[in-house]
Formats: sequence, C-alpha cells, structure tokens
Amino acid sequence: SREAAFVYAISSAGVVYAITRACSQGDLKACSCDPLKRGRSKDERGEFDWGGCSDNINYGIRFAKAFVDAKEKKVKDARALMNLHNNRCGRMAVKRFLKLECKCHGVSGSCTLRTCWLAMSDFRKTGDYLRKKYNGAIQVTMNQDGTGFTVANKNFRKPTKTDLVYFENSPDYCVMDKSAGSLGTAGRVCNKMSRGTDGCEVMCCGRGYDTTRVTRVTKCECKFHWCCAVRCKECEDAVDVHTCKAPKRAEWLDQT
Repeated sequence: SREAAFVYAISSAGVVYAITRACSQGDLKACSCDPLKRGRSKDERGEFDWGGCSDNINYGIRFAKAFVDAKEKKVKDARALMNLHNNRCGRMAVKRFLKLECKCHGVSGSCTLRTCWLAMSDFRKTGDYLRKKYNGAIQVTMNQDGTGFTVANKNFRKPTKTDLVYFENSPDYCVMDKSAGSLGTAGRVCNKMSRGTDGCEVMCCGRGYDTTRVTRVTKCECKFHWCCAVRCKECEDAVDVHTCKAPKRAEWLDQT
C-alpha cells in the first residue's frame, strides 16, 4: 500500500541520516568527514575554501543501500522491486536537502574569504518532503518482462525516480482489521476544532465522537530559586476530551 511505500522510504532515509551524522561526529571508525571536499570551489556568491567538516552523505547512502536493500535483493518479485524503488527515494530525499554553510573571514567580519562545508538539513525537511510524496504516490503494476513498472491507471503520469510507488490499495483504516494490521480509530482522541486528519470529522470517519470531562494536573506558577532550583505548583483544570465512537456493527465486537 502507499503507507508501506512511505514506511520503507522514511526508514531508508533515517539510516542515511543517522550514519552520515555518526561519521561527522567521529562515532564510526570506517568513515569521517567527506574527504572530497578539499581545496577551493565556487558558488553564486563567488569562490570559497572547503573547510570544517562536510557531512559524508555518499558514505551514508552507500551504507544504507547495502544494509537496507540486502533483504530485497535476495528475491526477485514485484514487492521487492517496489521496496527497492522506495528505499532509493528515501536515500535521495536526504541528499536533496544538503545545504552549504559558510563562515566569513576578513576585517570587521567582511566576507573577503569564506570557509564552507556541506551539512544535512534538519530531518524534518526530509520527512515533510516524503509526506508530500506519500500523498502523490502512484499505483503501478509490473511490466511484462518483470524489470520495471507501468502505471495501473493510464490516465496518470509515469512514476519518476523521486515518486513513491505502490501496488495495492490501502485497507479501510476506519475499522479494525487484524489481517491488514489496522487497529481502527474507535477510542482515538481527536481534535474537535481541527479540519485536518487529526480532527474528529476525519478521524472518526463520520461515526461521531464522545466527549468526556476530565481533570488535568499541570505544573504552574513556576519560580526560580537561587541557586539552582525551579519550584512549581500543581494546578488542576477541567478539559473536554473527545474520542471517536465505535462502528455500529456486530462484527466489530467479534473482532475485538
């Protein structure tokens, strides 16, 4: 499903990010900063010297490819081909957000000379990017010789190397389905004021929601005492908690 496509992509991206960061921090003996970023180079602002510690993203990608793809390369079927494609999307998503960071040198901070290095952006950017790719994931089928994909619906465009792909439609996540791994949304806390996926209207799948008044204890009136402690009072306030109603179906009771 498209959810599986996203999970494979974000997991592969996470391995790239973690290994690359570990290289830069000196936590791994097998790698360090990017050895290719030496000497002089240029960008739209002019020339600069490579310095500092550029993130060794290529090592992280090679490691993730060997480690994460190993299971999929043992078999040659449609699912393995799909997973390999989505793994690659995840790896490339991290590299997409490399940024050039620089430090200026010169009189009074003037940029007569710059020292720069490549650094990964916050992983949130990669996650947001892959979330958009999840929303636009393309349903595909295997081609006749089993070496690639064709679109399941000819009205849609062909997937590129940056598109997530999937074979099967998603199950109905509104109700519990143990065979599909869906726990349903009955009993889930929802946001009454939101119109997004966390809102009661969407999350509860039109079944409505129950409202319960609960007492919440929070820290309040915190004060700093010299030296060195922060002391707070405990405040109680009543809040409404909204939870999704269960489906009105007899089989739902059997499944639980």
